[in-house]
Amino acid sequence: MRETKDLAGVAIACLMWTCAACAFADEPPHDESKWFRSVRQLTTRERGLDRSGEAYFSPDGKMVCFQAYPAGKSEYQIYVINVDGSGLKMISTGEGATTCSYFHPDGKRVIFASNHLDQRPATPPAEASAAKESGSPATQTAPTHGSPPSATQPTHGASGGPPAAVRGPSYAWSYFPGMDIFEYTLATGQLRRLTDADGYDAECAYSPDGEWIVFSSLRTGAQEIFIMDAEGGRVRQITSKGGQNGGPFFSPDGKRVVYRSDRVGDGNLQIFVNTVEGTDEKAITGHDVLHWCPFWHPSGKWLIYTRADHSGPGRPNYDLYLIRDDGSEQHRVTSDSGFDGLPVFSPDGRYLMWTSRRGGIDSPQVFIADFIGLTPEGELRR
Repeated sequence: MRETKDLAGVAIACLMWTCAACAFADEPPHDESKWFRSVRQLTTRERGLDRSGEAYFSPDGKMVCFQAYPAGKSEYQIYVINVDGSGLKMISTGEGATTCSYFHPDGKRVIFASNHLDQRPATPPAEASAAKESGSPATQTAPTHGSPPSATQPTHGASGGPPAAVRGPSYAWSYFPGMDIFEYTLATGQLRRLTDADGYDAECAYSPDGEWIVFSSLRTGAQEIFIMDAEGGRVRQITSKGGQNGGPFFSPDGKRVVYRSDRVGDGNLQIFVNTVEGTDEKAITGHDVLHWCPFWHPSGKWLIYTRADHSGPGRPNYDLYLIRDDGSEQHRVTSDSGFDGLPVFSPDGRYLMWTSRRGGIDSPQVFIADFIGLTPEGELRR
């Protein structure tokens, strides 16, 4: 009975997405200015960052944490920077690979994943799925909640290694078995280890009250979503239906989580919303195209995510889309010819931040813009 109900839910979600996709064909040319304005680039090669991405605001909106390749390196390290571009600082050790940083609600700590204590090489996952941080569709080089894809390696969960053979999108990512979650205290520079289970632990985010951490792990052999307390204890698993489950975030009220997964095995990803107990999972997109790196609007009524259609020849465009939390309505946000991915909102909803190669830049970097498409309460402005 449960399997039948699950399949029915997926079928309904697919139908909603198909109808929405049909509507896109009838829309006039897309206008990004209806959604955001005053776009500015926060990170650059000139700052010694060969490529940057997966950035998150501090609770007061004054700082940003993100991952980047230090000049001449090919693994991500974790940095913080003020939103005005000052105060750039690496907070990871500079050793090994890192991914997926996130601020504690008190603004005094940052969590991220690192393998600096156990630098065993990455291996491709048994089931390949999506990419996270580079901008091109074939591979990635490091793990992340959503790093842009590159052409030979992966992320939001991996770092290095050739893409696995899959049907559908031709990208994948590898996973470092020594990747664990660490907490960094900004005032003291103290780095504290929170997980030590064998296997990849990463893609972590705090709950709004700072009491819990949601993360993705391969500790059981399959990639699943887990929740633990902020000290690394009381771990519980909330997904168990297969696929590559990753990129999780708590909803603004702390009662739900969003994540993506490849349940069908066709190389595409779907977005799922679930309770924190893992008892009410719902697909809010179909699996016809790539749906990747979802993030909540502070109203809790919408999510923003990255979409790309790999069904045709050549490299597809990666763009940002808004979708209601029940999947009933969605809107295209970006249409630039360069990669746009890994979107997040500021805590007050006034700003959109994402990873992009717009403007013809040769590597992905972090961009910020004033977001005018929704009110802070989640009402459409246009």
